Amino acid sequence: MRVRLILPALITAALVALAGCGSAARSRAPAQSGAAQSGAAAQSGAAAQSGAPAARTTAETAPGTVPASLKFTATTLDGKAFDGASLAGRPVVLWFWAPWCATCAGEAASVSDLAARYKGKVDIVGVAGMGEEKEMRGFVSDLDVGGITHLSDKAGTVWKRFGVVEQSVYVLLDRSGKVLLKGFLDSERFTTEVAKLAAA
Repeated sequence: MRVRLILPALITAALVALAGCGSAARSRAPAQSGAAQSGAAAQSGAAAQSGAPAARTTAETAPGTVPASLKFTATTLDGKAFDGASLAGRPVVLWFWAPWCATCAGEAASVSDLAARYKGKVDIVGVAGMGEEKEMRGFVSDLDVGGITHLSDKAGTVWKRFGVVEQSVYVLLDRSGKVLLKGFLDSERFTTEVAKLAAA
């Protein structure tokens, strides 16, 4: 009689234990699925992160990025505000001249010709100093170099920025704003250097 009572009790206990194991297995399954989901999310997050540096690199090299060399402002000879940032992303020639300088006057034709030839490829900007604005405007008019922008730098602010202490001096910058060359150039060398800038 005692055996008959014990046997059903053992069977009932075994069934309860099995039911418990099954529910434990089911409770682990969603947890594993959740882990897989979080792993997938982590992978997609990693993929998104791997794309982030590329986006930042693109932004850093975008044409709108302004190099330190072009972070200056000035006034043109016709009284307009000029921002060096407008030159960013293109090769630039800064021509430092003075209105009384015979060498500068001799360079005017080459400057004008090359500015027209490479328009849209190389920006050539005159930076006038060491004189009065009336004389500067007379220089531009008399020597027919009004086809390019000329800055009035009577105070020498832009001259000092580029370390220019005499005239005539050319400063050539590449697309990134790096100064490639600074100094006097005769007409032949000037033509060669501007052509190289345009082709780069």
